[in-house]
Amino acid sequence: MQVISRSVVLRGCSIALCLAALSGCDLATTDAEPPEPGVVEATTQGPAGAPPGSCWGRTVSPAVIETVTEQVQVQPAQISATGEIQSLPIYRTDTRQKILAPRTDNWFQTPCADQMTPQFVSTLQRALEARGVYAGAISGQYDQATRKAMRIYQISAGGPDSPILALTTARGLGLIAVDRKTLE
Repeated sequence: MQVISRSVVLRGCSIALCLAALSGCDLATTDAEPPEPGVVEATTQGPAGAPPGSCWGRTVSPAVIETVTEQVQVQPAQISATGEIQSLPIYRTDTRQKILAPRTDNWFQTPCADQMTPQFVSTLQRALEARGVYAGAISGQYDQATRKAMRIYQISAGGPDSPILALTTARGLGLIAVDRKTLE
């Protein structure tokens, strides 16, 4: 009985701590929504071998799986010496899944968070608006409308299928200078 009463006391304490923590929070909703399922926010923890200080985005391509169903003969037909069928063959159905392509992480370099200032995002929104994919307000916030337009634009430009701004897309839009070393 002591263990149960201690867990109740601990639960009561953790609930009280959570309520105390929430009371100091600003619970106002923002226009920025979490990313779509399968999309990971830009991070400095990129793929193995990523240069230090670089930022990365990642999308995940799911595995391509095929369900294969086959009829396997368990017992052949019984045929008499005269050629008459004594009993029909017996089959069983085998179903299995076959992986055609494994799940893959698709990494792409992104501008780092310190570059994504309200002025930069406003410029990005104007660039997307000029290309006809953004119709929202020029707010300087990387909100859901900006994310949607970014994803549409990047897919049409052959970039990643992601609402996260890729560094190659930013360079293509003229938002970030191209390093001369990469051109040589």
